[in-house]
Amino acid sequence: MSRDDEAIAILRENDRGTFSVPTKGLYPFQWNWDSAFASLGYAHLDPARAVRELKTLAAAQWTDGMIPHIIFHSNDDGYFPGPDVWGSGHAVPTSGITQPPVLAIAAERLLARGALGGADLAGLVEAIDRWHRWFQIARRDPDTGAIAVIHPWESGRDNLPDWDGPLEAVDASNVAPFQRRDLGHVDAAMRPTKEQYERYIALVEFGRSVAWNQAAMPEKSPFFVADPGMTAILARAETALATLAEAAGRLDLAAKANERAQALRAGMDRLWSDEVAAYTTRDVRTGKRGTAVSAASFLGFLAGGLPPERAAALNAHFDRMAEACRYMCPSWDPAAPDFDEKRYWRGPVWLVVNWLIAMGLAERGDAARAERVRADSAALVKNGGFYEYYSPLDGAPLGGGSFTWTAAAWLDFAKGAGDGTH
Repeated sequence: MSRDDEAIAILRENDRGTFSVPTKGLYPFQWNWDSAFASLGYAHLDPARAVRELKTLAAAQWTDGMIPHIIFHSNDDGYFPGPDVWGSGHAVPTSGITQPPVLAIAAERLLARGALGGADLAGLVEAIDRWHRWFQIARRDPDTGAIAVIHPWESGRDNLPDWDGPLEAVDASNVAPFQRRDLGHVDAAMRPTKEQYERYIALVEFGRSVAWNQAAMPEKSPFFVADPGMTAILARAETALATLAEAAGRLDLAAKANERAQALRAGMDRLWSDEVAAYTTRDVRTGKRGTAVSAASFLGFLAGGLPPERAAALNAHFDRMAEACRYMCPSWDPAAPDFDEKRYWRGPVWLVVNWLIAMGLAERGDAARAERVRADSAALVKNGGFYEYYSPLDGAPLGGGSFTWTAAAWLDFAKGAGDGTH
């Protein structure tokens, strides 16, 4: 069976009709940014199915505008924390946090392919605009204007070393006993530690204690960290929304989206660390900055508007890491002391992040580095199959297998010559 056929089979295996699961067993529900990427894979098989994926995601939107990071369409006790732990109180149970806003970027791609229009386009434009405005109310760092996260899971990069320091302020001493389900599917050496998981659950219990009042949470949450990854993705998503809104005849929304994109680029600018010479996180509570380059640093290209000197500094980091790693782009700097090639977001390569980084590089006109990212992504799949993530040093496949967004990234980006922009 060819890799194309394998990718198609994985999408069909993980298809639940109106939504997809990331992979059977390990992640049995609908995840926010996973669905956005899944739609790009479905677009190569069935454009109407691709649109349906995004519509199902948008249909879970809260009244305040948030689109949550997990939608629990059915019961499955094989995953923890489930809907009872979150206690969001919605008719269709969801988690109480969000995830990187890739929805608009995916919809923009479907629009360009001729798969999205009419009432579907109009409905998605309205939902995306409400979600993007919600970020400015519920997740804006007041000191920088960047987007912050109230939980590491919200960033999509759960155990990134940048979260270690801020997580120390989270008291997990009274967390109710729980049983992790992920370790029944994946080697513990590839997952967050017990101590990290206890703090993750403590933050869920905090959210539930304030009834998931999103507007109040930034003031009260013990964890609130400005994130260059979220900020860059939202900045690019705003330009995507502007394109979608123009196509839907909503020039008013297009203008507002472009204004927000410009403000987010200014917020991104304030996340620049002269010490690291890259974009890093900022703990809103303490002002402390991230200590090393991460894959999110390279998402600065995706945000757009980089000053030449900062682009040059990021290019230098990229080239240094490309010498140290067989496969780009590692989620954490291999020169950092806490780099771990196997442990989730502390080193491994993720194809969907490569998709975003390559898009940013290509839109800046850096075809050579964009092609390095694409070619490495292709080699990882060709050699290791469709896994959740991979070692940047030897390409070893890691995490869950038969992974939806890896299959989608293959079909939309990695398999052929290209840069992720068409």
